[in-house]
This record gives sequence, structure tokens and C-alpha cells, in this order.
Amino acid sequence: MPIRKPLLTAIAGLMLEMPFAVALFSQQAAGVPGETPDPQISAALQEVSAARIQQTIEKLVSFGTRQTLSSDMQASSGKGASAAAAWIQSEFERYSKDCGGCLEVRTDEFTQDPGPRIPKPTKIINVYAVLRGADPANAGRIVLVTGHYDSRNSETNDATNPAPGANDDGSGTAVSLECARVLSKHRFPATIIFLAVAGEEQGLYGSAHFAKMAKAQGWNIEAVLNNDIVGGDRTPGDTMQDPHVVRIFSEGIPTTADEKQLKTIRALGGENDGPSRQLARYIASISKVYLPPSTFQPLVVFRRDRYLRGGDHFSFNEQGYAAVRFTEFRENYSHQHQNVRTENGIEYGDLPKFVDYDYTANVARLNAATLASLASAPAPPANVRLLTKELQNDSTVVWEPSPGGLATGYEVMWRDTAAVDWQHVTAVGNVTRATLPVSKDNVVFAVRAVDVKGHRSLAIVPMPER
Repeated sequence: MPIRKPLLTAIAGLMLEMPFAVALFSQQAAGVPGETPDPQISAALQEVSAARIQQTIEKLVSFGTRQTLSSDMQASSGKGASAAAAWIQSEFERYSKDCGGCLEVRTDEFTQDPGPRIPKPTKIINVYAVLRGADPANAGRIVLVTGHYDSRNSETNDATNPAPGANDDGSGTAVSLECARVLSKHRFPATIIFLAVAGEEQGLYGSAHFAKMAKAQGWNIEAVLNNDIVGGDRTPGDTMQDPHVVRIFSEGIPTTADEKQLKTIRALGGENDGPSRQLARYIASISKVYLPPSTFQPLVVFRRDRYLRGGDHFSFNEQGYAAVRFTEFRENYSHQHQNVRTENGIEYGDLPKFVDYDYTANVARLNAATLASLASAPAPPANVRLLTKELQNDSTVVWEPSPGGLATGYEVMWRDTAAVDWQHVTAVGNVTRATLPVSKDNVVFAVRAVDVKGHRSLAIVPMPER
């Protein structure tokens, strides 16, 4: 949106006539500014270790198979899914001991009734650790990271043959564990949950049970980061892999939208502005603060997932939570859902030697930076509305204060309707109303809360109010 002198002159005159209007172009000549690095978050990211991630993945592979049906079949041998769950729990408990008991380590264990890919009642164990928020007014706000620790090979229900699952999804489980290890050394106003689920390969059973439990108990989950296949496959000779990029998939129209909401989304062109899309944009903005783009960056993909594929973020979307999926740039299907073997000179199987541990460490850093930033930030402003009663070219946005008392100000952002990311922002102070000389018909607006240290909340797109 170019800025021309006649427009600036008109705006200056408007400011004199309308004292409540925002000084529109005060801060946004070159796009949307992000946060300044938080020393605590930067310090935590320095602790992320590729070597520790490698140890975690190799340990998970050592259980032979983590296929969901192996929970009872191999429990006595120290192999299988139940043994892996017990080890993950012990790791969380070890991290908690190192931080003076700061983590609440829990399991969500249930028996899954027979269904697709579950031929008999099967025990499924989700393991998680809670880093409780240090601010009582914000501890009820939750951000969550997850990966699935179960694995499979060529035959979905083969619970005996090796299914190493180093990349799918030992890598995602390692990210969740590594985030717990480094972030548990610090304290944040809001709560962070580190989760490892099972039953993903059979139909997202573990995450579905956990997400339904969270909804039933009224958990205020602001963001879910699902890591699935984030090992950065490094097959020798593959020149198409990009070790500097991780994909972020997000749904546009919320899964839970009812007919009234769908009608509003269609009328306003809001297909690209659901909560999960705002979370994806947030991750991209945080990456610019903490990870040099030349080293590592997210590729925001405006799709719920890859073609014909799905993941545990679906389970949280279906309960109304903002959730996204992290996945490596280029998958190698010879190393997914395959028995370990060599045929015609091709090595099949999801083995540790194909994992790029430095890549996975960068994924962990991006996850940790996002979790810590959201847990440090104020809650998003509440009940954000765009006033539409009068036909006018100015736009007035109103909102209720950010719950929890951390916000010291607010920012209004906007972008052209054809733009994929926010282009402009202006700070409006510690107020709950702002009028801008920009036509609501030409742009998309959003509002976010800011605290005294510059941490920013997720952006909220206003709903129209007549």
C-alpha cells in the first residue's frame, strides 16, 4: 500500500478533527515489526541439543516397535508401546527433578474400543508434563506441544516386527521432550504442556482422547504445536531436501464453525483468518526474531495437512482449539510406514541414520521459542469487533481488555485482502477503541495485546457489529 503526500495531508487533517483516531502511519513504513528477543527465551534456545535429540530418538527406536497394539503383547519383554510410554514418563520425571519438581508429570491412560485399525480393546497411554504458569491470573492459559510416540511398518496392525519410527514420529516426540527439558529451567506467566501421544497411526486415537478430555474439563488451550515427521530426512544423494525449511500446516475455516459462522466467513472473505492460521502467522513472526532466516525458517502452508494425510492437530481442531502441524520440507516415503529391508538397491525403513539431528534441533528451537513467547505474552484481547452500523470509509475497531492484567497496550494490524500476512501495524496505547482512516472494505484488520517487555499475543480478527 504506497503512501502518497496527498493521502498523508488528508490524514493529518483528519487527526486534528478526530482526537480518538489512530496516528495511522506512525510505526509501519516497512511492514509489521516483531518482538525484540527476550533474553530468557534466547537463553533457553541455546540449551537445545542435537546430541540429546539423537539420544532420545535412538532410545525410542530401541523399543523394537511402538505400534499401538504392542502395548500388552510386548510389555513383559521391556519392548513395545507401554515400555516406551514408561520411559517417556521417566524422562519427564527426571527433568522435573532437575528443576526442583517444577513439572507435574501425568498419564492419560484409557482402553480404546475396537474400531478401524484397532481389532480388539487396546490400552493407549498418553504421557504429558505440565509446567504451571507462574502468574495465577494467567496460569489457566495453556500452550501445548505434542508428537506421537507410536510407530508402524508396512502392515498397519503388525505389532511384533521392528518398526523403528525414528522420523515418524520419534522426531516429534523428541521435540516435545527437548522443549520440556530446556523450558522447565525457566518460568512463564502462562502454562505449557509437553505431550506425547499414542494411537496416531491407528486413527489419532490418543490425541482425540486427550483433546476431548481437555475440552470436557474446560482447559483454555490457546495454541497446539503438533510435530510429526520433523527429522529432516537426509537420504544420501537426495538433492531436493531443504534442511533450512520446516512446513507449517494450518486449517483456514475452523472445523467447529456452525452454519451462522460459515455464513459470516463467506460474506467477509474470512477463509484465511481462522485461529489456526493466526497461530501459523505467529510462528513465522517468532522465527524472524529468534532464528536467522538464512539458517532456518518456516514455510507457512495454507492447508490443513498434506494431500491424503492427517495428524494429531486434527483432534484439537475438532475441539475448537487453534492447532498446526510441523513437518519437514520433503518427505521420503521409502522411510515411512515401511518394513526395514533393502530391495533393488533401495533402503526401506524409518531408521535413525536417515535423521538430520541438527535439523530436528532447529525445529525444537522454533517450537520452544513459540511456546515461550506465547506463555510470556498477554492473553489476546477479548470480544474484538469492527463497527459496521454506519456507511463510512473510516474503520472503528473495539475490544475488551486482555484478561489476566499483563497487557500494557494494544496494536491494530491490517493487510490487503489478497495479502497472506500482516503488512501494517500501529500501536494505539492502552485503550479499547481505535478509529483508522482505512476502508474496512479493502483490508483485513486484527488486534493484539502487548506487554511492557514487548511480548505480543496472538492476533484476533474482529467480527462485524451493527
